[in-house]
Amino acid sequence: MLFDAICRQHGIDHILTQPRSPTTTGKIERFHRTLRLEFLSGHAPFADLKSAQQALEEWVAFYNTARPHQALQMATPASRFSADPAAAAATAPMPPVEGCSQERTGSHWVSRRVTTNGVVCVSWQQVSLGRHYSGSRCDVHVDGQLLRFYIGDVLVKTAARNSTGEVRNKRALRTSTEP
Repeated sequence: MLFDAICRQHGIDHILTQPRSPTTTGKIERFHRTLRLEFLSGHAPFADLKSAQQALEEWVAFYNTARPHQALQMATPASRFSADPAAAAATAPMPPVEGCSQERTGSHWVSRRVTTNGVVCVSWQQVSLGRHYSGSRCDVHVDGQLLRFYIGDVLVKTAARNSTGEVRNKRALRTSTEP
């Protein structure tokens, strides 16, 4: 508890790794090893916190944009973030969808009810919207490679489709037109 109090006093968020998540822990430990070997080992002590922060930010920029990574077949992490068409479409500005504020009928709309754990299933694909939406009616616009999830007139989430097959059961049995 004392450690957490000291962290809060200095504006530091103490974030713990979730139990039974070895992949996350391994990634963090591997990054810390790289940080020690490449950044701290050949560096003289820093004069102050500001110069240490500046040097660290410069190293992180180099690490992500210029340094090749063996696990990425000698590519840089920044080069791997060039989006594929589905991801680019998911982040692109959304064109207006017909019927957004009107009745959502038609071949591209599907109606579902958000499950108690916050998941909506469309064409065997499960997408988490969050538990706070459980029980809500969710209208899904199926548009080529994308699924757009609306609760009311609010776009809650956009996800890339895993399959291109026809979506069956357009109106789920337990879904009604009530909000």
